Amino acid sequence: MPHNDAPAAETGSSPSIKTTQSILTPQINVNALTPAETEEAVEKAGIGKTQLTGGKAFVSAMFAGAFIGFGALFFLIVTSDPAMTWGPKRFVGGLAFCMGLVLVLCCGAELFTGNSLMASDIAARKISWGALAKNWIIVWFGNLAGALLLVTLIALAGTMGLNDGAVGDTAVATAASKITPDWVTLFFRGILCNILVCLAVRIGFSARSVGDKVLGILLPIAGFVAMGFEHCVANMFFLPVGLVAKLMGFGASAAGAGSVNVPGILYNLSAATLGNIVGGAIFVALAYWFVNARRDDAHR
Repeated sequence: MPHNDAPAAETGSSPSIKTTQSILTPQINVNALTPAETEEAVEKAGIGKTQLTGGKAFVSAMFAGAFIGFGALFFLIVTSDPAMTWGPKRFVGGLAFCMGLVLVLCCGAELFTGNSLMASDIAARKISWGALAKNWIIVWFGNLAGALLLVTLIALAGTMGLNDGAVGDTAVATAASKITPDWVTLFFRGILCNILVCLAVRIGFSARSVGDKVLGILLPIAGFVAMGFEHCVANMFFLPVGLVAKLMGFGASAAGAGSVNVPGILYNLSAATLGNIVGGAIFVALAYWFVNARRDDAHR
């Protein structure tokens, strides 16, 4: 009989094949970034923001102003229902407003309040003061331009007349409520607001999926809205749309409606903007940089 010298078939894969397969198989990490890793991601993003050309930064900021404006409009529509009691109305309105930051973080846009986190790059000496100031100025005015463009489109679309004019009335009342408090009160509300906003942005940086980003930012953003804090970019929409609604004949009986004018808008934005800078840059950006900075950064 012929002799078969062929080796018996192996029943298992060789170690080398297993090793190759493990290398080629993508390793997906679903865990959120650690606080230290999040800090690195925030600082890296800050460097990238300073490398944008002025035109790109401005247009990207216009997107953010419009995105936040859409969230603010959603808030006005939801809270225009007179049947809702105060607490549930604030909570539901806050959740509706979240749409704005979800669009900013998931679609990509330059938001002034979030860019206060760039202060950590200053502490780490990764960007210059001039680069920071240039970015903040361009983005602030870009946010304003985007918000005003949306206000114009909304006025032309007749949105203030929704719910038998209740949306327009709510717009005037909301604007008045943001102008009548004293400047110092608005300033501290701005600080508290951007603490929560920048924490939400950091959560967005730490997330590894769109779903994680959305879920992570819901409560901080809904919280600051429900608590009545002041967000300068949101107010770039709330205040002008309140003025437009007033000029269209809505909200005549709203308390403080007489204060809804251009000087009143500038009054609020000055306090809210400075408060947002302090809250985001000092209480979040610099504090988290100090806690999570690498040893070589901390001793520069």
